[in-house]
Amino acid sequence: MYHLAFNIFSRRDCLATRLKVVKLPMTHSASSPAPRSKGRPRTFDRDQALLRALAVFWKRGYEPASVTELCSAMGINPPSLYAAFGNKATLFLEAVAYYEATFWDATWEKMGSEPDLARGISDFFRTSAAILTEPQAPCGCMVVLAAVNVSEDAAEVSAALKALRQEGRDYLQQRLDRAVEDGQLKPQTNTRILACALNTLLEGMSLQAHDAVSREDLEGIGATAVAILAPSLAQS
Repeated sequence: MYHLAFNIFSRRDCLATRLKVVKLPMTHSASSPAPRSKGRPRTFDRDQALLRALAVFWKRGYEPASVTELCSAMGINPPSLYAAFGNKATLFLEAVAYYEATFWDATWEKMGSEPDLARGISDFFRTSAAILTEPQAPCGCMVVLAAVNVSEDAAEVSAALKALRQEGRDYLQQRLDRAVEDGQLKPQTNTRILACALNTLLEGMSLQAHDAVSREDLEGIGATAVAILAPSLAQS
């Protein structure tokens, strides 16, 4: 998600890297691969399957969502799920990566590339309100909402999502640091705290969207982001 002049991975890259590095526990639970027949054809559209899995994870949360529910929503059987995705944990992380790339990457990139900090932040939160109420997307950010009721056995999933949330704060802070350097923010600005405040606002909007708050109200909430910035803006 963060592809610009910042030396950090995108959220999709973060997930892909974490999936390569973390060895997810392989037990005989419903989340683990079952024996599958060789050469079984995959007769489903992967992107559509991920969108349908997203809907289940958003509604149920990671832990309560069963393989049976996921397969029913995706229109596949368990052997096909295991053949395509490995297990429920890797399916979930790929679904989150798909969600982030599909609905959020361009918005973060635009905010990072806008030279005017206040305009970039204002546009980012206005667009976020639209994404969070997008009919084709889960209401509310998957990274914030979906990993509820995660047990200790799924600690890797929790860790991956925590890393993504941290990257959001890091990206905001690096954008604010750049604004200090180019004179848009006062030199003494605590960019770490300011980034945390903006990220907390974004996560709060996600929770409000989950509770069916209107896009108009979310835009009003998002507009307070510029007010949060105001005390730190340099005098023009």
